Amino acid sequence: MDQSDPNAVPLLSLMGISKTFPGVQALKDVSFDVHPGEVHALIGENGAGKSTLLKILSGVYRASEGEIRIDGAARDITSPRAAREAGISLIHQELQQVPELDVAQNMFLGNQHLRLGLLTDKARMRREARAVLARLDPTIDVTTPIKRLRVAQRQIVEIAKALLADTRVIAMDEPTSSLTPREFEKLTGIIEQLAARGVAVIYVSHKLDEVFRVASRATILRDGKVAGCTDLRATSESELIRLMVGRALEQNHRQNHARSDVVLKVDNLGRGEVVRGVGFELHAGEILGVAGLVGAGRTELVRLIAGLDPPTSGTITVKGQPLKFRTPREAIRAGISLLPEDRKKEGIVPMRSIISNVALPRLGRFTRLGMINLSGVRDKVATLTRRVALRPPGIDQQIKNLSGGNQQKAIICRWQMAQADVLIFDEPTRGIDVGAKAEIYQLIEDLAREGCGIVVVSSDLPEILRLSDRALVIRRGELAGTVERHDLNEEAVMRLAV
Repeated sequence: MDQSDPNAVPLLSLMGISKTFPGVQALKDVSFDVHPGEVHALIGENGAGKSTLLKILSGVYRASEGEIRIDGAARDITSPRAAREAGISLIHQELQQVPELDVAQNMFLGNQHLRLGLLTDKARMRREARAVLARLDPTIDVTTPIKRLRVAQRQIVEIAKALLADTRVIAMDEPTSSLTPREFEKLTGIIEQLAARGVAVIYVSHKLDEVFRVASRATILRDGKVAGCTDLRATSESELIRLMVGRALEQNHRQNHARSDVVLKVDNLGRGEVVRGVGFELHAGEILGVAGLVGAGRTELVRLIAGLDPPTSGTITVKGQPLKFRTPREAIRAGISLLPEDRKKEGIVPMRSIISNVALPRLGRFTRLGMINLSGVRDKVATLTRRVALRPPGIDQQIKNLSGGNQQKAIICRWQMAQADVLIFDEPTRGIDVGAKAEIYQLIEDLAREGCGIVVVSSDLPEILRLSDRALVIRRGELAGTVERHDLNEEAVMRLAV
């Protein structure tokens, strides 16, 4: 997808961009350009510097060195407003919208092109908002509160907001992290429209199949530096991965570590119409995949098992003992731990340190007469985080500063600290780059080798095929079937899922 003229003056040029934080060189001498009508991918592992670069481009951070040029002229991007005035908009992964306001009001928030009094002239505001949305998705009602829209529709509203402000460069940060394949196809069509109008699009994604679909060129960051800038039409996926991680990822020859003993048995488990009569067994050392279409009830099922929601029917048996969980704390005490789908909202305590997050469920073990043995906690957490190669290794920093892959590693350490017998991973690699993904896969297999029973819920079918000894397929809240390893392929899973 490329409407650009390679001989034209670049619409956007980043020249020698560096950014230093106290004790950390986040970016060093990053340069690349984007032409009018070009879709340019920006890829790299978590922690490679992509987010820092986007924040510099959108005026949240100021570069320590280097300059940004628009149409060949240097622009001083010192604030988000300065970025908008330069024609640059960023579509955040976590959308920056006010849920209670309607679509039109959200589109005009922060728009420096507002004419005096326009925010109070609802009819005029809605008319202009409707005219822009008509080019992207005329089905979106500008009077609807933004909170009632699907994520895909809210993204379209953000793109429309950018067009309303005469944006010439749109950067999209992980735009499909919460989209279905059909919604991705819709977004692809919109990106094609933008490119046809001469808008330059910077597309940031961990999903390399999407990158090849939408972009014509890619800049690869590694450790804050440019590892390469490549024509995607002449580049293979394996070459991109090598540039991203600095090595070729090893192909794993997986082994089945399942034992005879059952660590978890679920019988006729249900909650209203959302989950209905599901039953299965999980063995020690087994990796059990849970597949199905979005909305099939996979997450709802594991929430029942982990004690987050109360079931209306059925039993849960852990190591031969029937149990009823009224809270997640009771499930954790029984040896069941969940790594949730949304780790930022439900998995981590963002303002607390890595030590606090990892030690959370087992601080009582290090407490005597009301006093916590801090050195004992530190030693145990340090041992666990070294084992999973947490980066950076300092365990006193706030966990919110870690990349998605390293936050996931920290949560794995937490449940190792809790000595869990059953680990449930809900979308274990969502928003995680290919290098960290391979490390998470290896950690999951290591845990299975040590005897943990593992449940992996994933919308990524290749992930289910890669990890699972068996796969359950959920359809409309029910167990549609089980696929054994020797029969496990995409066709077998999708036949049951649909």
